[in-house]
Amino acid sequence: MVQSAKPISSPVPITWYPTLAVFMLAIGLIVTASFFIYEATSPRKYRSLVKELTTGAMASVFLGFGSLFLLLASGVYV
Repeated sequence: MVQSAKPISSPVPITWYPTLAVFMLAIGLIVTASFFIYEATSPRKYRSLVKELTTGAMASVFLGFGSLFLLLASGVYV
């Protein structure tokens, strides 16, 4: 017997897309700014590679998901 397939649905309600996009992009930009300030103001011998990688990864994740939700909120379903 053939079973009917369930439609694919988002785990996040569609009405949350614009809010998530704004907050995640804002957090990503703030983390990016803190990374830039850290790089510009601390001397080279006092920088921590772990802190740089952690801050860069956090900024990348927030900006990536923020961009995704921005595309979804504007109707571009990827």
